[in-house]
Amino acid sequence: MAMSNSPITQVSESPITQVQQYSSAPPSPGQGGFPSKLLLDLRGTRFEIDREVLVSLPESILIVMFPNGLILGRGHSDSYDEDDNNSDESISLDDQIIFVDFDPACMDYVLDFYHEAQTAGEAQRLANPSTASSNLSSQNPLLNKQAIIVLREELDYFAVIPPKQGFPDKDDMPATGPVSADPSKVQVKTQCGTHLLEQRKIFTALQRNINKENNVAEQHLIDMLCVSGFSRDDEWGYRDIEPKKTSIVSIALVMLKTTGSGNQMATAQKLLLFWRKPARKCWWDGVEVELQQDEHKLPIRLWARRTWTLELVLV
Repeated sequence: MAMSNSPITQVSESPITQVQQYSSAPPSPGQGGFPSKLLLDLRGTRFEIDREVLVSLPESILIVMFPNGLILGRGHSDSYDEDDNNSDESISLDDQIIFVDFDPACMDYVLDFYHEAQTAGEAQRLANPSTASSNLSSQNPLLNKQAIIVLREELDYFAVIPPKQGFPDKDDMPATGPVSADPSKVQVKTQCGTHLLEQRKIFTALQRNINKENNVAEQHLIDMLCVSGFSRDDEWGYRDIEPKKTSIVSIALVMLKTTGSGNQMATAQKLLLFWRKPARKCWWDGVEVELQQDEHKLPIRLWARRTWTLELVLV
């Protein structure tokens, strides 16, 4: 990062590789080894998605969808033959299913927002055709592209159960990992997850950390995001518990504001640092909660390891 006091750091590159190794000119999308549509199976839900839409998704999301990478196109250097019956297009979509461990509800949220942003971007280009075609647009892509701020949170939670509440001393440790056979522990994990799931405000936990640590850089991050499209009371657009895990994933998308106050574009351009370069911030957050256990309340120390990933995409 260019800014040494930034509270977040860059993460890895896109996991998707588009192979174009041909001895002659490669075919256009939709021909031969370049299928124009892909069929994804997301935890039992099928998505037929345009190839170009998939590769344009936020890299912070693609990394999660394809942790081992995904190669699109042919992986050899044979010349392209229009009569090649073994091409990907000659195989039915059902035979090309890509199984992905990713929540379909999250994908719906992202694709719906992408469609909304593309519509807004097209309207902007039609309203300002001279700006979109000028040399300035090549120097500043925000002039002819709609930008989306992508904020993603991975939250792993740990419940510390006091021994004085009836559990042996050895159980005074995080109630996480594989689901225990002890019904009381299973209930505690479930209640902790439900409690955190209901905390939908985006900035509450980070603001709590700022107030505790007096972290100026983190406060600046919130201020920059709120000037650029978020509001301080915004909630996550998608938020849910991962199956069979003590983990919650949340995502919020907003359109980047480039007009308004005098320095609005300058602030927006700072976020271009995160275009194709997602960055990450991680911190621990601990709170005291009371969970209802039968006829009494059980005090719990609830720890959360929060990892934010910030990215900018252009559509």
